[in-house]
Amino acid sequence: MRVLAYDLPGHGHSLECGGMSAKQAARTILADLAARRLHRVHLVGHSMGGAVATLMALADPGRVASLTLLAPGGFGPEINAPLLRRYAAAADKRKVRACLAAMSGRRSVPPEHVVDALCQMRKRPGQAQALIDMAAAMTRDDRQGVIPSAQLDTLEMPVMVVWGAEDPLLPVEQSEALPSRFHLHHVLDAGHMLVEEAPDLVAEIVRRNTRRRGRRQRPVFGAAAS
Repeated sequence: MRVLAYDLPGHGHSLECGGMSAKQAARTILADLAARRLHRVHLVGHSMGGAVATLMALADPGRVASLTLLAPGGFGPEINAPLLRRYAAAADKRKVRACLAAMSGRRSVPPEHVVDALCQMRKRPGQAQALIDMAAAMTRDDRQGVIPSAQLDTLEMPVMVVWGAEDPLLPVEQSEALPSRFHLHHVLDAGHMLVEEAPDLVAEIVRRNTRRRGRRQRPVFGAAAS
């Protein structure tokens, strides 16, 4: 399978992506997929990436073969804004590790290679401030923006939503208002950092969702965005 892993705004090498909002990121990635002539793709998004992937599917549903959302942003106004802002401002390994632990389930230990990678990323010029600015924009008035449920119900492709039962950043109760046709998987003992906490399970869920059929069309693998 060919996989494309996109750096979201304020992460990795994405400082010049054209903006900090999920809508801007969705437009940027859709433009990139068009430039690559990828007409049908499977989308996978975690947290803010889940909001981005959902907005991509709403904006260009014919391009999206399936949608797998891991603790996605934008599905309810509640968000642990102080924790997100603390994570964005974390400037050394100790603070980054503590924030990851706070966002994970009680039994989870943040992988050290993830801590190292995040700390290296934050050393890039302008990176730390970009994270701080993005967190502030996402948590204005300690709430997050919400994607209307009526729009979600228009999605025709297979949609799988995965949520940690102990998510301290985005409450798992937000999954209760999903359209009935969405598939939902709760991960027990897991928090918000699902990829790090349950990597094999997440990989299997993604594979399973790419094999499902939508309401009107059969998915064909093209790429994945996260």
